[in-house]
Amino acid sequence: MTTKIYHNPRCSKSRQTLALLSENEMDVEIIEYLKTPPSRKELSEIIKMLGIKPRDLLRKGEKEYKEAGLSNKELSDKQIIDAMLEHPKLIERPIVIKDGQARIGRPPELILEIV
Repeated sequence: MTTKIYHNPRCSKSRQTLALLSENEMDVEIIEYLKTPPSRKELSEIIKMLGIKPRDLLRKGEKEYKEAGLSNKELSDKQIIDAMLEHPKLIERPIVIKDGQARIGRPPELILEIV
């Protein structure tokens, strides 16, 4: 089965994770999620595979996080997912998926648990 990486080539952790996959001779499908964002269904499945809440996938240091008021604990999971769909930059990266499991490559070595 192909390994997928939700990748941002401008991110050093994402580049390091991609290099680690290459070193392990993985057949990798690279998804530049800022150009090709996941659908609602895909994003929901990723969150489920990661075993986290949508809020845990947010990049809290982004300008869009502050502008959208995403620190508000009253926001629903749907509202958080809506924000990530509207602003894919808010999605933590890189995310690697293989055989129904997912890991965030922070640090990159975490992906070795599933590859």
